[in-house]
Amino acid sequence: MIALALGRPLSAFKFAGLATAGSVVGAMIGYAIGMFLFTALAQPIIEFYHAMDKFDHVQEWFVEYGVAIVLLAGFSPIPFKVVTIAAGAFGLPFPAFIITSLVSRGARFYLEAALLRWGGDRLRAFVEKYFEWLTIAVAVAVVGGFALLWL
Repeated sequence: MIALALGRPLSAFKFAGLATAGSVVGAMIGYAIGMFLFTALAQPIIEFYHAMDKFDHVQEWFVEYGVAIVLLAGFSPIPFKVVTIAAGAFGLPFPAFIITSLVSRGARFYLEAALLRWGGDRLRAFVEKYFEWLTIAVAVAVVGGFALLWL
């Protein structure tokens, strides 16, 4: 979405709507994978790596903070795909999952759209000048998000 909005800032909000819709559809697919395929696919891998204790700990978090986890992951650099699969595997109520996904992903994409729409060429110049530093910052944020999930 960012590349499209940088190229056509006047269409940024249209791109945000499409990105939100696509992300929520993808979230539903991830939820279904977690709900229907977790035992067959993921559980043997978790057991192979002797990580069931960590898995159980994450499950406890989901029972207590499931909606908040989806909300945080949907808006932050934490990998949303992992959270959608976990939400299905841990049985987070589907309506709450969809509403939270829609709100968090929409907030993220529309905020990006607003920045790109109103930042326009100045923001494009900034991104082009500091692209390498920005990718490093995103990578650090993603790793930090994973670290937060496993603490």
